[in-house]
Amino acid sequence: MPFTDWDTLVRRIRSKACTPFIGAGAAAGYLPLGGGLSQQLAQEFNYPLADSQDLARVTEFVAVTKRDGMLPKDRIREVIQNVKGPSFESKSEIHRVLAGLDLPIYLTTNYDDFMFNALRMDGKDARREVCRWNKLLLEQEPSAFDEGYDPTPANPVVFHLHGRADIPESIVVTEDDYLDFLVNISKDLAVSPTGAQQKAALPVRIRSAIRNTTLLFVGYRLADLNFRVILRGLLGSIEQSTKRIQHRRATPTRRQGRKECGGRSGPDAGLSGAVFQLDTESSRVLGTCCRFRPRTAAAPGRCT
Repeated sequence: MPFTDWDTLVRRIRSKACTPFIGAGAAAGYLPLGGGLSQQLAQEFNYPLADSQDLARVTEFVAVTKRDGMLPKDRIREVIQNVKGPSFESKSEIHRVLAGLDLPIYLTTNYDDFMFNALRMDGKDARREVCRWNKLLLEQEPSAFDEGYDPTPANPVVFHLHGRADIPESIVVTEDDYLDFLVNISKDLAVSPTGAQQKAALPVRIRSAIRNTTLLFVGYRLADLNFRVILRGLLGSIEQSTKRIQHRRATPTRRQGRKECGGRSGPDAGLSGAVFQLDTESSRVLGTCCRFRPRTAAAPGRCT
């Protein structure tokens, strides 16, 4: 597929004006994708409906029927903790490729630590931070940003928007979680202090990266819920709070999403994700520079 904005993307990477956004497809072959994990939980907890590949709905069902909102999050933590991730010895592994770009900020909706470990393997003094999207996290979870931390290429941050497996309270997975996340982030952007050392769910430095740099999405399908929440919710909230992004947003349909990523939208489609660029000045998907297949026994995951 031709990618007409490749030169622009390369220039922005070189000038450190690019921020990778890493989705579940980047970890395909090591961790189950959302549909696969959803089916495991659906079978375990006797989910009665046909949409057993919808992770948000299945986990909402588990949380409601078991009267325990932490139960599905604990299950997700167990799955991730019991998986051996990439060795990162191969520099063609997708996380190592991203680490080699020498960028200061890496955003992710994944719960795993693969990007963090890849940066460490690349010799960087990386940090992991989490979006403090609920009151408990904002009150109890410390953040280096509260002390004035400013990420650099040598000291980058992996910022987990939807939580980390080692902090299960931070995981965004059920339908209620997604709604609470969007509501609380919108409130945070509207009323939270703007000083770099003051507490916020979304630190000023992260807001600036989302607003002012090119976003390079890796491991998402255009139909993914995580991608749609980011595009229509998070970016939309930042638009309203800054009035700097023009309202000319492309709204991909499910059919477009399937066409973009190999013709299928199921969680186990042959292509586990795509790499594409979002221009934050226009909220426009500029193009797909490559697509990558999940890791198999014969070959590691790689871009094609």
